[in-house]
Parts: sequence; C-alpha cells; structure tokens
Amino acid sequence: MSDSTEFIDIYSGSEVRVIMLKGLLEEVGVTAVVQNEFQSGISAGFAGGTINTIRLKVHESELEKVRPIVDNFIKNQK
Repeated sequence: MSDSTEFIDIYSGSEVRVIMLKGLLEEVGVTAVVQNEFQSGISAGFAGGTINTIRLKVHESELEKVRPIVDNFIKNQK
C-alpha cells in the first residue's frame, strides 16, 4: 500500500447514497471526505456541479481496504 495522503474518488452519486456509504466506511475505521461541488458553489454565491453529483473520497493508502465495501454497496443498490 502507498503512504500517500492523496485523496481518491471512490464513489459518486446522490447525497443520500454517498452519506450511506460514508457511514459504512466509518464503521470499519476509514475516514472519508464528501465533496459536494453544487453546495460549495451555492455557498460561494455561484452555481457549480449538479445536485446529484456528490463525490466520496478516501486516502489513497486505504483504497484496497475500501474497495470490497464499495463494490458490495454498488451491487446492492441496483
């Protein structure tokens, strides 16, 4: 595994699904960051992104740990 502190996109979708997945990752001790460009744009006074494009990011060093959780989450959302 890499010691990098770079954040990697692992999932994008609706805010509800991103929050659900973030909760699953937190249960196994993984810190995830939500990137909501739409909300950030509104806060800054301009529109940016779309309502349904919220990204979830994790440290690159935790990518292998979260991959099965994300894959299972996506499989069960269909």
